Order: sequence, then structure tokens, then C-alpha cells
Amino acid sequence: MRKPRVNRTHRREEISLLLRRVAFSQTALHLCEEEGSAIQEEFLLHVLKREMANREEVRKARYLREAGFPVYKTLSGYDFRSLRLPPNLSRTELSGGGFIVENRNLVLYGPVGTGKTHLASALGVLACEHGIRTRFFTAAQLVVRLSEAFANGSLEKVLSSILKAQLLIIDEWGYVPIDRQGAQLLFRIISDSYERRSLIITTNLEFSKWGSIFTDDQMAAAMIDRLAHHGYILLFEGESYRMKHALMRQKN
Repeated sequence: MRKPRVNRTHRREEISLLLRRVAFSQTALHLCEEEGSAIQEEFLLHVLKREMANREEVRKARYLREAGFPVYKTLSGYDFRSLRLPPNLSRTELSGGGFIVENRNLVLYGPVGTGKTHLASALGVLACEHGIRTRFFTAAQLVVRLSEAFANGSLEKVLSSILKAQLLIIDEWGYVPIDRQGAQLLFRIISDSYERRSLIITTNLEFSKWGSIFTDDQMAAAMIDRLAHHGYILLFEGESYRMKHALMRQKN
């Protein structure tokens, strides 16, 4: 059976596009036009597609490694029963990651052990797999890193590295008190991210108590304003997953 005839003009357009994407000159395309056979063009296109696919896999692996997730988590089997989504955000939209492209924020609020960190990590892993640069920190880790950078004069360099991410996840927000300098450094992250990238914050602390943790009511209000303006609050309810399963083990 004869193979269907392929439009070589269309194939050469694909080759030209892929050559640009792999940062090659158009020399190979010119050779195809001047002396290449249809079979040679087909093989070149195959090679370029494989090269692009390999680069994409390498990039995803690098993003996952650089993100710094404490544990690799996915949405597979995730129990959404403890999660209450806002009316304007569906589960499909959440897992699709559209909020990241739109530079919208998520504040995951609820008791300890109800799945906030799992969901934040799983959304971060999904982002990496879609080629979105992501970073994960606990609030305490981030404050220590920024404070050390401030002390040794490398703050701008460290900030620049962190803020290359399109998605920034800050876990355990408000779990421990933060001094004024730490609060100012966190505010710098929030302020510099406003309308530029997406933030996911997990916390068990209601907004009205942020001032007591960050030592300054006005700074806390400014943080909340920037997070809420382009964001969603996801409410977690119910019993701690870890406590429930620890009790189950005791009964068994």
C-alpha cells in the first residue's frame, strides 16, 4: 500500500520552526530545499521532534529537582472531601493550573493535618510537569534563607533566584512567630510577586491574627490585600489525617 503523499512545504515549515526552537540556524532547511529528498526531510523532522521531547523531559526533571519539594506528591487518590472550594474555582480549574498562568494566588487555610501541604505540593509537581518553574519553602526556611542573605550582602541575588519561579509555594505560614526583619523580608516576596507570579500559601492562622505573628498590623494587612486581590481562599475542614491514621494504627 502506498503511503499518503505528504505536503513537503508544510513539513519544511515544521522543520524551520523546530530549528528555531532548538536554537539552530536554518542551514539544514536550505539543504533540504536544495538537495534533500523527501525521506531525508522526514528523518530530519523526526530527529528534531525527538530532540525537543528530550529537552522537555530534561527541563521538567530539573524543575522538579530545583523546586525543593520535601516529598513528591500528586493528586492521584487525593481526598477532596475536607476541602471547600470558592464558588468561582472548580476542581478542574484548580488541577488544570490555570490560576498560575493568570498570576492568581491560593491561600490554603485550615487545621493542621487536613491535607494543605499535600495539595500545595501536588499542584507544584503538576506545574513542573507542565514546564512551569516552581519553588517550595516553609515560611521559616524562607525567612532564614533571606535573613542570611541580608546579613552577608547577597539578598538581591537570592531574591532574584527565588523570584525566577512562576509559582512560589510557602508552607506553614504563621506556624511560628517571625521577627520584624523576617516579616519585612516576607513582605518583600509578597510585594515583588504581586501580579507577576502565583503564590500558594498554606496556613492554620486566620487573617485577623496575622498581625500578631508578623509584629505589624499594617504590614499584615498589606500582605493580605495583595494575596486576596488576585486570589482564592480554599478552606480545609475535618479531622487531622495524620492523627486519624495514628489512632487507627493504635486500634489495630
